[in-house]
Amino acid sequence: MFGLDFKEIVTIGMVLFAVIDIVGTIPIIVELRQKFGHIESEKASVVAGVIMIVFLFVGEELLKLIGIDVHSFAVAGSFVLFFLALEMILGIRIYKDETNSSASIVPLAFPLIAGAGTMTTLLSLRSQFATINIIIAIVLNIILVYAVLKSSAKIEKFLGKNGLGVIRKTFGVVLLAIAVKLFAANVKGLFI
Repeated sequence: MFGLDFKEIVTIGMVLFAVIDIVGTIPIIVELRQKFGHIESEKASVVAGVIMIVFLFVGEELLKLIGIDVHSFAVAGSFVLFFLALEMILGIRIYKDETNSSASIVPLAFPLIAGAGTMTTLLSLRSQFATINIIIAIVLNIILVYAVLKSSAKIEKFLGKNGLGVIRKTFGVVLLAIAVKLFAANVKGLFI
């Protein structure tokens, strides 16, 4: 009915969860809370969700405007996901964030939650899955992001640094496998 597919929603949700990596960014969130004081969890979640949904619809048109097809973008996205996965697995930082005076929107909503990896992933997912399933997965992820932002201090105390490290590395391996699959599925389309 209306293209809804529970399996697709779960798959997309897991991909977005791995890319957004809200659990892995808890140490950054805690640091932002200490540096800037109270972080508006509602505002950050809503802004990130709006950015992702708008980019889901406008992103492909933007690509067409500049003459890039979805397969090329998906292959490029697989490289971005590959490097994000390496960051998560190896504990290195390839992408350097700039700091600002406000933490709720920048850098929390963008680029931590709805960053380049998330945008690339959304367009790549759009080439393979129904849009309605992607939107539902985005909303579910934003609800989860909001819950994590609200309870980040409790989660950090519960998991500890070692627990957070294990979760981050596990999702890094999952993301690496997704990057390889995304590359393999779209690289053929470049030569058609």
